[in-house]
Amino acid sequence: MKSERFTLWEEGEYSYPLACGFVPNIVSYLHEDDEIHPAMIVVPGGGYMFVSPSEGEIIAEKFFGYGYNAFVVTYTVNILGTCPLKDQASKDLSRAIRFVRAHAEQFSIDPAKVAICGFSAGGHLSASLAVHHMDLPDANPAYQNISNRPDAAILSYPVITSGEKAHRGSFDALLGKDGTEEELHYASLETQVTDETSPCFLWHTATDELVPVENSFLFEAALREHGIPHALHVFSNGHHGLSLANEKWASHDYDGSYTMEQMQNVMAAVKEGKIEVPEEFKQMMEYFEHAEMPPETPMPEVQTWPELARDWLAVVM
Repeated sequence: MKSERFTLWEEGEYSYPLACGFVPNIVSYLHEDDEIHPAMIVVPGGGYMFVSPSEGEIIAEKFFGYGYNAFVVTYTVNILGTCPLKDQASKDLSRAIRFVRAHAEQFSIDPAKVAICGFSAGGHLSASLAVHHMDLPDANPAYQNISNRPDAAILSYPVITSGEKAHRGSFDALLGKDGTEEELHYASLETQVTDETSPCFLWHTATDELVPVENSFLFEAALREHGIPHALHVFSNGHHGLSLANEKWASHDYDGSYTMEQMQNVMAAVKEGKIEVPEEFKQMMEYFEHAEMPPETPMPEVQTWPELARDWLAVVM
């Protein structure tokens, strides 16, 4: 396996007040052979406040094993909850899709087979590209004429609706607590499906305590109404954030901590007194620095989802 990191934005293209030196990037996981592979771009979750390592490299390696050349995107997040992202994260993922297609020969991928796989808030970000790709032009001449439309999207326990069943924290980080009615409607993705929406594979657990399963039900109904190829799998039990739900995930036997770069940069700036933050954020910093993750329990039922997604992708892409 060949792995390399690429910065997504060129000098002068990227600006976010709380980046603290971070620039969105993509890490590749490539086969070292002469074959052309489909591409899988992994989009971890984290409530738009961090980018979860448990939904990054471990997922890329799984799809690498299925014959994909895989990538993990580390996009902009609103760590302090004080600087709404608006469309910045969508621009990051949009550029990532164009970047992979623009370098199709270098990455040995088929530019007509580029899928994305998002989790939780990363599922919302992925679904946003599936429905709103036409609203995200790229000013850089190198990418202007390259499509940012995913050929397929896997949405894992996705945040979808800003309505009654919303994961409110994700929308607060995305739009601010004073997000307008128009912004909330645009980000409530079950209302945004069109005939141009990408094919989607959704999976959720019926007992998800943070992002209710109704998020997936609402999006599936909209996909069905518009005749978009899709699948929905609801597993009977399991908490939020199950990732692969296998032994590797349960024992935290994975790397990919590079997804926490922006968080680490912001925490360093806070310690150096460069950023003033509320006391609760300092407590959160302590948690991230010192918390020991207890082992999880593998979920045999849920851990079947990657195979189901693989077989579905073989049909639609």
